[in-house]
Amino acid sequence: MGRVEGKVAFITGAARGQGRSHAVKLASEGADIIAVDICRDIETIQYPLSRPEDLEETARLVEKSGRRIVTVEADVRDGAQLRDALARGVEELGQLDIVVAQAGIAGMKGQPQWQAWTDVIDTNLVGVINTIHAALPYLDEGASIIATGSTAALMDVSKVDQPGKDPGGVAYMVAKRALSMFVHEIATHLAARNIRANVVHPTNVNTPMLQSEPMYRSFRPDLEHPTRADAEPAFFVQQAMPIPYLEPEEISNAVLFLASDESRYITGTQLRVDAGGYLKWYDYHI
Repeated sequence: MGRVEGKVAFITGAARGQGRSHAVKLASEGADIIAVDICRDIETIQYPLSRPEDLEETARLVEKSGRRIVTVEADVRDGAQLRDALARGVEELGQLDIVVAQAGIAGMKGQPQWQAWTDVIDTNLVGVINTIHAALPYLDEGASIIATGSTAALMDVSKVDQPGKDPGGVAYMVAKRALSMFVHEIATHLAARNIRANVVHPTNVNTPMLQSEPMYRSFRPDLEHPTRADAEPAFFVQQAMPIPYLEPEEISNAVLFLASDESRYITGTQLRVDAGGYLKWYDYHI
């Protein structure tokens, strides 16, 4: 019997990267999936986002494990779209037990700068709030809410080099910090109903967000057009362990644990899956 056998999980950002990995992992352990993704670009974001065929591939992989999946193209910035998507999913699959608020974008080098700031905040913070609020009417005792933060949320934004130079990039840290506070507060209120809410904080993860030109430029500002080969040695700076990044499945393992009954008394936590990234930052900045 799987660790989330018979449960239904609602996952945003499910078309690729961490979101797809979470969907496949939970399905492999017995969950049916409601998978949402925007499946189009956001103008200010300087790397391609998912496409409809990416969401179709997630569906194929989930169905390959023998589980059911409902896919919907929806924008987490729009609460009504999420409510409609979730209503369709619950109507078909019958219930909701797990929420994984994964959808997120990186605004590094985004243009226009302050519109990039707004798009990141609206996706990474407001999108998480919209996701959780859409799900709450369906959740009963034993349900689990998991939001994706970032090790960046645990760093001191005031100590980032060249403040004001890249608002879209800084917005990522601000949004992840704010969503962590939001989940902490909602966990307090939901505890009396035996509903859990936690945040997982990854370090670098090997996804299209990390493997993108604006991210390469952020890690190698000394080069005008850095390549992956140029940037990858710089990725090591984020972790205390000697690795450049984690694979998405490493984060999915944490999501599975928090979604399962193994964590039934764990709520309000900020779980770092960061290869010691926070420790390295802390040691350098105390």
